[in-house]
Amino acid sequence: MNTRIVTLVATAALFLTACNRNEFKHDASGTFEATETIVSAEGTGKIEELNIVEGDMLTKGQCVGYIDTTQLYLKKLQLEATDKAILTRRVNVPVQIASVKEQIAKAESDKRRIDNLFADGAATQKQVDDLVSQIAVLKSNLAALQNQLSVSVSGINEESSVIAIQVAQIEDMMAKCRIVNPLDGTVLNKYAEAKEMASTGKFLYKIADTKRLFLRAYVVASQLLQVKTGQVATVFINDADDGQRSYPGVVSWISDKAEFTPKTIQTKDERQNLVYAVKIAVENTDGLIKIGMYGDVDFKSEHKEK
Repeated sequence: MNTRIVTLVATAALFLTACNRNEFKHDASGTFEATETIVSAEGTGKIEELNIVEGDMLTKGQCVGYIDTTQLYLKKLQLEATDKAILTRRVNVPVQIASVKEQIAKAESDKRRIDNLFADGAATQKQVDDLVSQIAVLKSNLAALQNQLSVSVSGINEESSVIAIQVAQIEDMMAKCRIVNPLDGTVLNKYAEAKEMASTGKFLYKIADTKRLFLRAYVVASQLLQVKTGQVATVFINDADDGQRSYPGVVSWISDKAEFTPKTIQTKDERQNLVYAVKIAVENTDGLIKIGMYGDVDFKSEHKEK
C-alpha cells in the first residue's frame, strides 16, 4: 500500500514538473556557442614544446611552444656564407679607374704645354693633333671600363639580393616555427603533444573566445517581424538558486532559412514545426556562461532581472 502511494506521488511530481517546463515564459531559447579557432602548425619538424592544457586561458600573441629549427638555422648560415663569398668579388670602381684618370690628366697637361709651344711656333700641328687623339682614346677607354665595372658590380649586387631574399624566407620559416596564440581565449581541445612530428597545417589546438559568447536561439515565423539585427535583447541563464540571471545582449545574426525545431529547444508556439535561428551576442562578464549551456532570451530593449 505504501509503495503504491509513493508511486502516485512521484508520478504527480513528474507531471507537475512537465507542466511547468511547458510553461515557456520567454521569447525563445537555445544554447550558447563561441567563435572557435583551430590553431595549426605553420612549420614542419619535431614539436619541441607545446605548453598548454585544455582549459588554459591564453592571451593574444602569447608564445606557447616551438618547432625544431636546427636545419633552417644551418641553411641560413650557409646562405650568409655564400653571400659573403659573392661580395668579395665586387670590385672597387674608383680604384680601378684611377689610373686611367691619371693618364687623361697627364695627357691634358701635355696638350696645354704643346698648345703654348704651338702658339710660339715651337711645336707642330701634328703634335697637337696626336695629343687630342690620345685624350679622346683615353676618355673612350675610361667610359668602357666604367660601363664594364658597373655591369659587374650590378650583377654581383643582384646575386647578393637573391641570397638576401632566401635568407629572409628562412627567417620567416623560422619565425613560423614559434607557436604563437592568435587570440584571447580558452583552450578547448589539444590535438598534439611535444616531441611529435608536425607538418604545415597540422592541428595543434582549438581555442575559443569565451568572453564574448553567442546564444543560438530559435524563433517562429510570427516572431521574425519583431526581431532585427542590432536589436537589444535580454539573455537569461539558470543560476544555482533555481532563479535566473540576466545579461544584456544584441541580435547579431538572423538565418534566412527555416529549419525543423531542434528536439531539445522550446519555442513560444510549440505547434510550429519550422523555426528560424538567431544569434544574440552576449558579454560573459562574470564567466558563468559556458559553451553548450541552455539559455533563454527576450527581444526587448529593457534589461530585466528575475
